[in-house]
Amino acid sequence: MNTPNCPAIDKSYNPFINRETSVLAFNRRVLSMAFNEQFPLLERLRYLCISSSNLDEFFEIRYASLLELAKDPDARTKPDGMRPVDAIALVNETAHKLVNDQYDTLQNTVLPALENAGVRFLRRDRWTNEITAWVANYFDNELQPLLTPLGLDPSHPFPRLLNKSLNFIVPMSGHDAFGRMGELAVVQVPRALPRIIQLPESITGEAHDFIFLSSAIHANVQKLFPGMTVKGCYQFRVTRNSNLFVDEEEVDDLLTALQGELSSRKYGNAVRLEVADNCPDSVADYLLQRFRLPANALFKVNGPVNLHRLSAIPDMVSNRPDLLFPPYTPSIPSAFEDAGSLECKSCSIFETLKAQDILLHHPFQSFAPVVNFIRQASSDDQVLAIRMTLYRTGTNSAIVEALEQAAKRGKEVTAVIELRARFDEDNNIQQATRLQEAGAHVVYGVVGYKTHAKMISVLRKESDGLRYYTHLGTGNYHAGTARVYTDFGLMTSAADIGRDVNRIFQQLTSFANATDLEVLWQAPHSLHRNIKAAIAQETANALAGKPARIVAKMNGLQQRDVIEALYTASQAGVQIDLIVRGLCSLRPGVVGLSENIRVRSILGRFLEHHRVFYFQNDEKPTIWLASADWMSRNLLSRVETCFPIRNPELAKRVFEESLENYLKDTNSWQLCSNGDYIQHQAQGTEHISAQQLMIEKYQK
Repeated sequence: MNTPNCPAIDKSYNPFINRETSVLAFNRRVLSMAFNEQFPLLERLRYLCISSSNLDEFFEIRYASLLELAKDPDARTKPDGMRPVDAIALVNETAHKLVNDQYDTLQNTVLPALENAGVRFLRRDRWTNEITAWVANYFDNELQPLLTPLGLDPSHPFPRLLNKSLNFIVPMSGHDAFGRMGELAVVQVPRALPRIIQLPESITGEAHDFIFLSSAIHANVQKLFPGMTVKGCYQFRVTRNSNLFVDEEEVDDLLTALQGELSSRKYGNAVRLEVADNCPDSVADYLLQRFRLPANALFKVNGPVNLHRLSAIPDMVSNRPDLLFPPYTPSIPSAFEDAGSLECKSCSIFETLKAQDILLHHPFQSFAPVVNFIRQASSDDQVLAIRMTLYRTGTNSAIVEALEQAAKRGKEVTAVIELRARFDEDNNIQQATRLQEAGAHVVYGVVGYKTHAKMISVLRKESDGLRYYTHLGTGNYHAGTARVYTDFGLMTSAADIGRDVNRIFQQLTSFANATDLEVLWQAPHSLHRNIKAAIAQETANALAGKPARIVAKMNGLQQRDVIEALYTASQAGVQIDLIVRGLCSLRPGVVGLSENIRVRSILGRFLEHHRVFYFQNDEKPTIWLASADWMSRNLLSRVETCFPIRNPELAKRVFEESLENYLKDTNSWQLCSNGDYIQHQAQGTEHISAQQLMIEKYQK
């Protein structure tokens, strides 16, 4: 594998990379997947959609937070110490380039390639008379009844528009039915309407011909304003601040307070305006004024203002498996092939876990054993109590249903539900209400600390006394994401781990003081300290002439103390390999600072999500799995768990599958010292995909 040729770094470099620009660099890497010819075409379209969706969330949360931070003249971004106004200017410049490249990719790469494959998006200049007539009829019967044009005049003020909703602004002239002079109108498009319309094969002669909803409205907008002269029709979308502002120390009921705040999220302050690229400057300036936005908040786009809606296309294209990833069926560990099934009445997950720890590697191995663990606990007469954290579960969760049934059967069920899981708040409120009504104890964690740990504790009465059965994971208890996120889960009957998890639940549900745990590292109490101590031990080993190495995999790295500890370790000679999917504020490869640190990012069919930390520890290596990234929020202001893999065979599996394989991946991106990412290039025919190796290993 060729080493990327990184550009030289400026001598006046900041030792920390700006967080926001690093997030945008990640979205650019996601966009680059749309060019990867190793992936099927509709999957490449998905990557384009994901990059757009990620950018939406970036503006709603991170950029909106920067705008809030800029109100304080003394504030600085972390960890790089940049003035917020400077960060905002840098982010705007980077984001505009990224958006331009997204639409260039759509128009000049993805859509032409799809058309060559028989999936066409027909512009209006390609419509036949038959298509035009069909669209007109569709507009009359399916669209117009749901569209409400709003004329703008003193008695009809500019409407309050939903966050990220599709709208059209329509300049016009003439007089309406009441003799009023019309100049501008806004047409709001309900979210119930499809953004992509499939044309009948009987009209076009092709099975997969589509038009954009915006094209249907443009072609027929005159019908919404009879008697007026429509001068144009321009789509636009406003992105709003979606941070929730709840003072947890001042509210009596967090659930009720969040319910009230969720509705306001739809109408937060505007942070970005997207308009069609043919929109006149005068109309765009008018919209900027209405939303109180500066000129640099305007994005003119060559295509639909919400690219994410194109993610519906793969489900609309039938009988084209060649355009999609081949189906994959995850395997079940042999120890669970019977015990993991409710159909086997004489089989028991608990008997299996008494004999051995089980490590699950999702999505290559099935999430079903975790679901059946809860189901068996729910129906087992010897189980007395079930305690569980719920961060993201999805709707119609089989796990929540099992907890509900356990509570109804009289078991002691405690659910720690994180109501503030971003964009899942409403679903979590519904799950909390459902479990409370079933008789479960529901708590919302600790004021000021999101509960992000992934834990299940089952207490079972057995012939030799009470025994804990525990599941700890790096990812959420969400069956849907378990099919597309890479994560580890450990299932164990180890008594010390069971006691530690029980102590953490006591902290979360009562006013118990933090106590030293036997095995686990826990944020916000010991995780930060122990990670720094483990790095310091490698530093001491290197200075003593002993082998010293750190390999860590995570989603984000930003916490300043940890980065500084890694810099110190590098200067002592510790060899450090970091696999960081998303943002990374550490600057690798700088002589005298970080020349022994290498950072790579890997993207693929599945979303890289597990957190794995390896410390060589003087030839007595330790492997830790965690729910936490090396971010300030995870280490200092969340409840997180980090747990060791003590079984040598399982530790070897973790190292080989999530670290060694990924260090060999030929499609990885290397972070250069100047902050750029450059993709590795495979030599000759050599091609190694860490994810594909896992698929081949575990394919059922």
